[in-house]
Amino acid sequence: MARPKTVESSARVAVRGDGSLRLAVVADTHSAPHPATTKHVRSLSPDAILHAGDIGDLAVLDELAAIAPVFAVCGNIDARAPSLPDHLTLDIVAGDVTLLRILLMHIAVDGPRLRADAGRLARSRDVSLVVCGHSHVPLVSRDRDLSVFNPGSVGPRRFRLPIVFGTIDVTPTAVHLAHYDCDTGLRWTPS
Repeated sequence: MARPKTVESSARVAVRGDGSLRLAVVADTHSAPHPATTKHVRSLSPDAILHAGDIGDLAVLDELAAIAPVFAVCGNIDARAPSLPDHLTLDIVAGDVTLLRILLMHIAVDGPRLRADAGRLARSRDVSLVVCGHSHVPLVSRDRDLSVFNPGSVGPRRFRLPIVFGTIDVTPTAVHLAHYDCDTGLRWTPS
């Protein structure tokens, strides 16, 4: 008997004793992540890893889980993964205080703008950051009261897009979003 599809889920991740936290963020692995992805993600010592969908072979999640706990959502190619939610609300907490609430979903943007359905969902969950995949386009943007982050893709190259992943660094005073090149492991910025 097939398991029912999980539409939404929630989780909590606690910051370190110094109030900091690093999340590595990947998306669109399509069963074939760049060969250096795990090496570069591991070198950044993340506290947890987010996968924004289009995983493909679920063994990809096992490889990432050898580095840090993984939180993943289902992408449009992940029909064989009924145990993965369509979206996940992730609270970054210090004790009982929520410092940051993230909505992780696969399809959330149309170009640089947040889709209306994603914006409604994010606001109904009282999140401040939407993390998504799907487009393979690395993105850091703001849509009214919401920050939007697409880590790009670590899977097979699509068109002339870079092969990159992202990080979300939480400190006691700020949240920093960045992209990293899968070939070099260095910070990536659009040219």
